[in-house]
Amino acid sequence: MTPADRSMLNAFIPGAVELPAAEQALIDRRRAVLGPAYRLFYQRPLHLVRGEDVWLYDADGSRYLDAYNNVVSVGHCHPHVVGAIAAQAATLCTHTRYLADAVVDYAERLLATMPDALGHVMFTCSGSEANDLALRIASDFTDADGVIVTENAYHGTTQLIAGLSPSLGAGVALSPRARVVPAPLHGDGTRFAADVARAIEDLRVAGIRPCALLIDTIFTSDGVAADPAGFLAPAVKAIRSAGGLFIADEVQPGFGRTGAGLWCFARHGLVPDLVTMGKPMGNGYPVAAVAMQPRVVASFGAKARYFNTFGGNSVAIAAAGAVLDVIERQGLVQNAARVGQAFAAALRGTAGLGPVRAAGLMLGVDLLTDAGAPDTERANRLVNRLRDRGILISASGKAGHTLKIRPPLSFGLEHVDLFMDRLATALRSG
Repeated sequence: MTPADRSMLNAFIPGAVELPAAEQALIDRRRAVLGPAYRLFYQRPLHLVRGEDVWLYDADGSRYLDAYNNVVSVGHCHPHVVGAIAAQAATLCTHTRYLADAVVDYAERLLATMPDALGHVMFTCSGSEANDLALRIASDFTDADGVIVTENAYHGTTQLIAGLSPSLGAGVALSPRARVVPAPLHGDGTRFAADVARAIEDLRVAGIRPCALLIDTIFTSDGVAADPAGFLAPAVKAIRSAGGLFIADEVQPGFGRTGAGLWCFARHGLVPDLVTMGKPMGNGYPVAAVAMQPRVVASFGAKARYFNTFGGNSVAIAAAGAVLDVIERQGLVQNAARVGQAFAAALRGTAGLGPVRAAGLMLGVDLLTDAGAPDTERANRLVNRLRDRGILISASGKAGHTLKIRPPLSFGLEHVDLFMDRLATALRSG
């Protein structure tokens, strides 16, 4: 296993398993034209051809329960979202340099879900772009460029943001302007604040002033940190006392994932300086954004034009608006709370699993050895055994030993029952 493959432990490793000739031929064609940097999930890759709500279907017609994909937050191919995209695409698709009601209406609607202090929003195409733009704005406001992130964070793939995403592995160099701190997986806010303070001091010693604390507010790639609500406040106070800003990366926990309102940062009683969002925003259509306090962007906006050809385009905004419609009409935030609570309880009652950390439908489950050490290989086996039994999840955490479970928000109690039945079978296999 190469270092790059090691950073994605549920990846397909060429030659590790024998595949049907047709699958191997497609993999060979894919590599020939897409090149060596792409990865496939699972030891036996999935050839998917269709999706519907919480289900995915492969080329042979087999059905898989999707307990991993938060991109399609309201369910695969939701008819209301598909209809909104199709109708707008058949009418007009243009950018933000023309006047349009829809982008203003959506911006007002989105900001109304956030604290009043967050008064502006700027649109991009991806979470990577959103985090990149947020850092540009923060650096301009603070006249600084030191950034603190957690040790297995993932924030995106632009040149700037890849250097702030340690989870990409040893093959992607960490920015010299970055400092990493352990994620507070056990909710120890005092310790996390002390780690942030040490990182600020380390930057100072190196002659670098802190620009921002950039964190996924539920630490998804670090292994999920859910409890207690409020534990982030001391760390945010520390970065602000040092002149830096708090950027809440809500790309993974946002849009109702945690079951306590649309935004995970609200669980901590905090108002970020900037909030980034992406994946779930358009239910698979590429749309993302940065919301911010007006004071932090005033100088940037006065001297730098911002334009993104596709960011905030007509079809993207239609998709994003339809997603909010579905979340509201189907009560998906409330569903995430109710089903997530039952899901977490079922996992905690299952022998053979380690600690469970959960908020709504974002769940992390550690697998440990008898000695209490991270059991990376067992986690990898279990992810692949579940795949073979029609259940899709992944793994996260610095050691790759945490099962990462984050199904569409339409996941129901009947899906939890099916998941737990297949999990029990997979656990009995060792």
